[in-house]
Amino acid sequence: MAKRPAAAPQTTAQRLDSIVKSARQIMRKDKGLNGDLDRLPLLTWVLFLKFLDDMERIHEDEAVLAGKPFHAAIDPPYRWRDWAARRDGITGPDLIRFLAAEETIRPDGSKGPGLFAYLRSLRGRDGVRDRRDVIATVFAEMTNRMESGYLLRDVVNLVDAIHFDASEEIHTLSRLYEGLLREMRDAAGDSGEFYTPRAVVRFMVAVTNPRLGEVVLDPACGTGGFLAEAFEHLSAQVRTTEDREVLQDRSLVGGEAKRLPFLLAQMNLLLHGLEAPDIALGNTLSRQRLTQIGERDRVNVILTNPPFGGEEEVGIQANFPDDRRTNETAMLFLQLIMRRLKRHGQGRAAVIVPNGTLFEGGVAARVKADLLREFNLHTVLRLPEGVFAPYTDIPTNVIFFDTSGPTQAISYWQQPAPEGRRKYSKTAPLQFEDLADCLAWWGARGEDPRAWTVPAEGLIRTDAEGRVLAVNLDLKNPNAVEAEDHRTPAEIVSGMVAREAQVLDLLREIEALVAERA
Repeated sequence: MAKRPAAAPQTTAQRLDSIVKSARQIMRKDKGLNGDLDRLPLLTWVLFLKFLDDMERIHEDEAVLAGKPFHAAIDPPYRWRDWAARRDGITGPDLIRFLAAEETIRPDGSKGPGLFAYLRSLRGRDGVRDRRDVIATVFAEMTNRMESGYLLRDVVNLVDAIHFDASEEIHTLSRLYEGLLREMRDAAGDSGEFYTPRAVVRFMVAVTNPRLGEVVLDPACGTGGFLAEAFEHLSAQVRTTEDREVLQDRSLVGGEAKRLPFLLAQMNLLLHGLEAPDIALGNTLSRQRLTQIGERDRVNVILTNPPFGGEEEVGIQANFPDDRRTNETAMLFLQLIMRRLKRHGQGRAAVIVPNGTLFEGGVAARVKADLLREFNLHTVLRLPEGVFAPYTDIPTNVIFFDTSGPTQAISYWQQPAPEGRRKYSKTAPLQFEDLADCLAWWGARGEDPRAWTVPAEGLIRTDAEGRVLAVNLDLKNPNAVEAEDHRTPAEIVSGMVAREAQVLDLLREIEALVAERA
């Protein structure tokens, strides 16, 4: 009888994917976990602690070789190697108590705080922010929903087989992790908060081209995609030890309102190599009044996809000027971004906005007038339908501006739909290579049927007293040949409703002006 051929050895990617799938399968057996919104965060913090311990080992070895002192972020018996690395280690109810209790018997037999309580108490040494502060913030409100300590031990044993001291394994897991982030967003279904496709993130970072020594901010960083891509972009510029210190200590800043994306962002950035991510937990819009933002708060580069469609409370709106207040989250973020950029040509931004932002009136029109008058809105990238599938089919745009303003002219690029298809989709997403022509056009701005330039003069419509009535940036490509309309009836109706809303906004503006003059 012929011998069955030996199975091919698993690649790193296949092995890691197998580990994660097995861990998720185990978690499905636990009665305390209800769906991926419970399972994925648990898997994330388990991976987080294993990763930290492996990084600590590497740093300790480096310190020994360099003859320098080493200060661990996590002390015994709370390190992964102390309680998790032994396959026959603490398990069952003892493991659950060790994680969650304020005070318990620790794996070494001594009495002390439980793991989460200890991690929450960590503080940076000598008042200097370091990885201990990051850990404390991550675990500030962390809870363990898993009821079976035996099943949890099985998950821990699986994760212990991942070795983050191997560069290939770190790189592979970071890509696998991005898949988990997308799943998390799908499971959460947060309105207006969409996972930004990696192709769009890469393009925005490439054309804004952050330089080492500049500060990059994402004020609504979600799971950290823009900051992770910016870190990789800046890493390629590191040549010396001093360069590395600049990259690690004062290059990337973020803010995130929700705790779960905040945790995921920390893990994402740690996986990419940022040792102590500087991400503030809380709504960036609520931190200070717009008028209180000064030079020390300003940064060189802002890259972001702010949430839109949300409604901010009155207390947050109070941080904005009276005639610029709105409950629309995206419009408030746009004002914040404009204020946070360094002046005199030293600041630049790339911001994703929904189509409505380009043509909406009212407060939106006044903010866009500010943008044209005080900043150089040099480029609008018009993305086709489906780029943000499955979250929304709403067409989106990326606006690029800097502080060398005011705007003289705006260049537009209409990214076409994929060849042979009406739109992009979840199963056939936009790829970075699809934007190659736009990237090639970017520098020279030569003739191209997908590009056109519009003078800024005349875009702001005002009344006799100079009050802004409308600013329409929703401009169509004059080079485009009218194509057959393939929209569904529902899509056509949706477009008509959007246009009707625009007309109603203008009518309200006129009505208000008439009432003022009466």
